Amino acid sequence: MSKLSRRKFIITTGITAVGTTILHGCTGSSTGNQTATTAPSVTTTAPVATGDGPEVTTAKLGFIALTDSAPIIIAKEKGLFDKYGMTGVEVLKQASWPVTRDNLELGSGGGGIDGAHILSPMPYQMTLGTITKTQQPVPMYILARLNTNGQAISVANTYLDLKLGTDAKALKGAIEKAKADGKQEIKFAMTFPGGTHDVWIRYWLAANGIDPTGDISVIPVPPPQMVANMKVGNMEAFCVGEPWNAQLVNQKAGYTALVTGELWADHPEKAFAVRKDWADKNPKATQALLQAVLEAQQWCDKAENIEEMCNIISQDKWFKVPAADIIGRSKGEIDFGDGRVVTDFPYAMKFWRDNASYPYKSHDLWFITENIRWGYLPADTDATAVIDAVNREDLWKEAAKAIGVPEAQIPTSTSRGVETFFDGVKFDPEKPADYLNGLAIKKV
Repeated sequence: MSKLSRRKFIITTGITAVGTTILHGCTGSSTGNQTATTAPSVTTTAPVATGDGPEVTTAKLGFIALTDSAPIIIAKEKGLFDKYGMTGVEVLKQASWPVTRDNLELGSGGGGIDGAHILSPMPYQMTLGTITKTQQPVPMYILARLNTNGQAISVANTYLDLKLGTDAKALKGAIEKAKADGKQEIKFAMTFPGGTHDVWIRYWLAANGIDPTGDISVIPVPPPQMVANMKVGNMEAFCVGEPWNAQLVNQKAGYTALVTGELWADHPEKAFAVRKDWADKNPKATQALLQAVLEAQQWCDKAENIEEMCNIISQDKWFKVPAADIIGRSKGEIDFGDGRVVTDFPYAMKFWRDNASYPYKSHDLWFITENIRWGYLPADTDATAVIDAVNREDLWKEAAKAIGVPEAQIPTSTSRGVETFFDGVKFDPEKPADYLNGLAIKKV
């Protein structure tokens, strides 16, 4: 492995904050909740003749039933892992993000997994040891971003008359009325504390004057259980990836307030990550996995492949949901369920276009800053050090060049620059403390 750059492009130490609470873990299922899917590939691709193959040809990779896991599934189905010499890759369905965490902590040697489709903040939480069951660090590498955009915040039909969107200020009055009428707890769901869906729903609420640490309760629910819980009234709203928002609308059990690209255009979402010890021991195998995933991302991003991709991932061995719940939003056709229907939606999920696959360090800094904002990480977290340790953009560049990505398409900066959110707030990765201190609602 090449030596990591230690250039300190950002420093967060010294952010003005009071709270330094660390989230030490989340309850979750046992590691038995994973299902192997190792069916023969749809197509057969001839192996790349390198003359110097990977150290091992096997790896165990986890995924959650979300559309943004498609590149890992497609790399398996289309024979891309085989193409790069990784002929024994197993792609294992995980029941929830806590199960993904538990299996990564175990590693394949302990009956778990080597890498996963994962919420982008989780490799940092694991590396810092704030969410592991042992409360000990499990160092991870982020090899690629799997996608940008493609999540949504959906609400119960109880609030249909409010016509909630990015502007949800009317929700505060509705929450206050529900409490006055005797409702003991107002629950909004996300998928994992400190994960992407958690920070999206908290940002949206706070931007609309609702304190997610006091006005309502934010609870974790596994993605495949979102719709069922909404239908029985266990929560008022949820943030999750597809196909679960579309399924809610298709079953007329709620509506989509906003698709997260409206909150932050082309925002980073999931990552492809592996255990550091596995990657360090198997650098050539790591490159082979990464090359296969990058090639799969390119395939998934082509308009002519979208329908086939959705039909593949909808199968029982993968998602076990109707393809109709996946195809529309993957094509940028959004039925919000409240009368709004949009075609050619500009913030549909991207796997490769506009550098969607590149793991910008500036995006990881924002996730860390938001985890500090809500008390999941201590305010004195050395963000620069942990980002340099976890984010392996250098390996991404090596893999991109190896599969023939033109030099002009490979980012030259670790930062995408200043980011602007729907409420006009800006995040300057050179000044993260200014961003955090300027937020009116926060836990720290």
